[in-house]
Amino acid sequence: MLKTEYLEYRDGDTVLEAYIAYDEDATEKKPCVLVGHDWTGRRDYACAAAERMADLGYVGFAADVYGKGVFGKEGDAEGNTALMMPFVEDRALLRRRMQAALTAARALSQVDDSNVGAIGYCFGGMAVLELARSGADVKGVASVHGLLGQGSEPGQQIRASVLCLHGHDDPMVSPEQVLAFESEMSDAGVDWQVHVYGGTQHAFTNPAANNPDFGTVYSQTANIRAEQALANFFRELFEDTPPLDVAP
Repeated sequence: MLKTEYLEYRDGDTVLEAYIAYDEDATEKKPCVLVGHDWTGRRDYACAAAERMADLGYVGFAADVYGKGVFGKEGDAEGNTALMMPFVEDRALLRRRMQAALTAARALSQVDDSNVGAIGYCFGGMAVLELARSGADVKGVASVHGLLGQGSEPGQQIRASVLCLHGHDDPMVSPEQVLAFESEMSDAGVDWQVHVYGGTQHAFTNPAANNPDFGTVYSQTANIRAEQALANFFRELFEDTPPLDVAP
């Protein structure tokens, strides 16, 4: 049976609040997937992603970057930008917040602390990529319509596999930025994948995204494809299962 709860944890003096989803009837420790939230904070959208991870058999841990009780609003571009930009500009701070979430998740009694990954949406995509760039010991990270650009913080050896799910018509991430990201991953010797969905804009997995002028539009087709790609990615990471059942 699915159980959900909130968990307070800290980054220094800052109190953060995660949302956790897991099968309370499970008798063994399970892999954990951190969820990095979009620019509105750890709201229902991120919590629903944690529940989907629990449905796949993992512990879903929707992390909190902004701080307990700090939330933006859907459609408030100015307010959400003000919340996000301190972390975009200070990647060391963003990495520290994600590391705090990783530490808190690994301490959970339900979690197999040797099997942890992360998924992030929009701003959260940047957050999980920075977790990987920090050299964190995680199996893999997946960025979904995430921001791909590097900050000024020096990169460490990336130990995670990396999956990027991207809309080709995303106005917030240009084809040149995608190419630069691919080059970054290749130069670092990372096991990486980039899936690009044609005719697809930013925030394509968010049913509330419906602003063509801003470039945020939900796509049911791309969302279905993305969910399948994510399920395959984490299954391969955690269950040592090849992506295709083919004869050698």
